[in-house]
Amino acid sequence: MKSAIIHDKISEFAGSEIVLESIYEIMPSPVFTLFYVPKALKGTKLEQAKIHSTFVQHIPFIQKIFRNFLPLFIFTIETINLREYDLIITSSHSVAKNVITFPHQFHVCYCHTPMRYAWDLYFEYMKNMGYKRFIFAPIMNYIRLWDKAGSDRVDLFIANSQHTQKRIKKYYGKDSIVLYPPVKMPVIPSVKKEDYYVTIARFVPYKRLDIIIKAFALMTDKKLIVIGDGPEKKKLKKMAKDNIFFTGYLDRDHLIKVLAKAKGFVFAAEEDFGIAPVEAQACGVPVIAFGKGGVLETVIDNKTGLYFYEQTENAIIEAIEKFEKEKFDTSYIKEHAQKFSRENFINKFKDIIQNIK
Repeated sequence: MKSAIIHDKISEFAGSEIVLESIYEIMPSPVFTLFYVPKALKGTKLEQAKIHSTFVQHIPFIQKIFRNFLPLFIFTIETINLREYDLIITSSHSVAKNVITFPHQFHVCYCHTPMRYAWDLYFEYMKNMGYKRFIFAPIMNYIRLWDKAGSDRVDLFIANSQHTQKRIKKYYGKDSIVLYPPVKMPVIPSVKKEDYYVTIARFVPYKRLDIIIKAFALMTDKKLIVIGDGPEKKKLKKMAKDNIFFTGYLDRDHLIKVLAKAKGFVFAAEEDFGIAPVEAQACGVPVIAFGKGGVLETVIDNKTGLYFYEQTENAIIEAIEKFEKEKFDTSYIKEHAQKFSRENFINKFKDIIQNIK
C-alpha cells in the first residue's frame, strides 16, 4: 500500500511535529506540506524524509507572517495531487485534512484540533479586530463551511484527546477514536528540587502567559522561569517583576534540566491535549493547571498536580498557596506520565493502520 503523509506546515518542531515524526517512523512516506523551514527538522528523523512543499514556500518571510495567509492556504492545500497513493495520512490542526482524495484511497486524519480560530477562538479573535471584523467575519464564515465540508473527505478520524473527540463530533458530526500524542519521556535521575516554578509555551494570546506573569508579579517572594518565545514577548516582559526570568527557547537537554529541578509547573491555557504538562510530569514535576480541556485527561487532581478553574491571576495565586501546603509523590507522577509515551503511541497507531482494509 503506497502511502503519503500531509502536515499543515513545518515552521518549528513542536507538539504536532513530534506526532508527524512518529507517524513517519511508522510509515516512512513522502511528506507534503504547505511550507517548511529546513532548520526546524535538524536532528529529527524527518531530516531523512522526502518533503514536498507548495508555492507558498517561496513567499518571503512566510514562517513569520503565515498567520495572514489562511485564506490562501485553504486553496493551496487542494492543489496537492495525491492520486498515485493508496493511503493518505493527514496530521491536521488547520487545513491538511481538506486535501482532495479519490475513491480508491483511504484517508486517516490524526486531528490535533478542529481549526480553532474558525470555531472555539472565533470570538476571541473578533474582539481585537476593530473595523477589520467586517472583513474577517464573512471570510471565517466561508472557512467554517469549507472546513466542515472537508471533513467528509476523511474516512477515519483519530483525535488526540477526548476533548478533541467531542469537538470533532460537534463541528463535523463525525465519530473518532482517541490516541494520545507521543511524548518523549526523558530519563531523569533523582534531582534536588529548587525553589522555583516554571512555565513553557509559545508567547501567543491563548496560552494565557499574561495571567501567570501577573500572578507571580504579585508574589514577589516566588521565582518563576518562563521558557519560550513568540509575538507577545515584549508585552509579557513589561508585566514582569524581578522574580520572573525569561530564558527564550532552550535546547531539549537544557530545558529538561531546568524543568526537572522545578517545584511546580504552571499551565494556564485551554489546550486540546497539552504536551508540556505531560513532559513536566515525566520529570516528576507536579502541575498547577487550568482545569479545562485536555489537561483533565493528563493531570490527576491532588495526585500529580491540582487545578484552578478561572483564567485569572487571583485563581493562580490561590492555587499556588494550596499547592505549597500539599505533598506530591515524584515517583507516582513519573509513572503516571508513562501512559503517554512515544512507544505507546507507535504501537497503537500501528494497530490502527494494520486494521485498515
